[in-house]
Amino acid sequence: MNTGSDEPGEGAVATDGAKVSEEKAGETSGRAADEASDHQGLGSRAPEFIKARRALHLSWQVGVFVVGLAVVVAGIIMLPLPGPGWVVIFGGMAIWATEFVWAQLVLRWTKRKVTEAAQRALDPKVRRRNITLTVIGLVIIAALAGVYLWKFGVVMPWKIKDQ
Repeated sequence: MNTGSDEPGEGAVATDGAKVSEEKAGETSGRAADEASDHQGLGSRAPEFIKARRALHLSWQVGVFVVGLAVVVAGIIMLPLPGPGWVVIFGGMAIWATEFVWAQLVLRWTKRKVTEAAQRALDPKVRRRNITLTVIGLVIIAALAGVYLWKFGVVMPWKIKDQ
């Protein structure tokens, strides 16, 4: 007889011999699957013929590191300049993640944090607060612009006299 039965009413047997309900067994196997998927795919994604030769694999890793470093440095340069700095930085991290476990873990952590922030932003209380702060900021900017225009008026650049 098969030890892993799908028959209703039969529970999974725990290591201490006690019966575990099907729901608990499903939760346990679900958590194990989640943990396995967290560690699945970690490590080098280099082709097998490259992994098989140590010198070739090391040179592959150096190449991936240099290309990823160039992309990350370009992203850092774009932070104060016009351009998608953070997108390029995460692109460099993704390049590194094709070969290095630490970069894969950083990308997973970042993805988890971005997802959490997106969920928090959808919270009605947070949305209401953000809208209120935006309106207050716009009112302050409009008041300052009104005071400036009242005091100095509108002078077009082509009408400015040489001094």
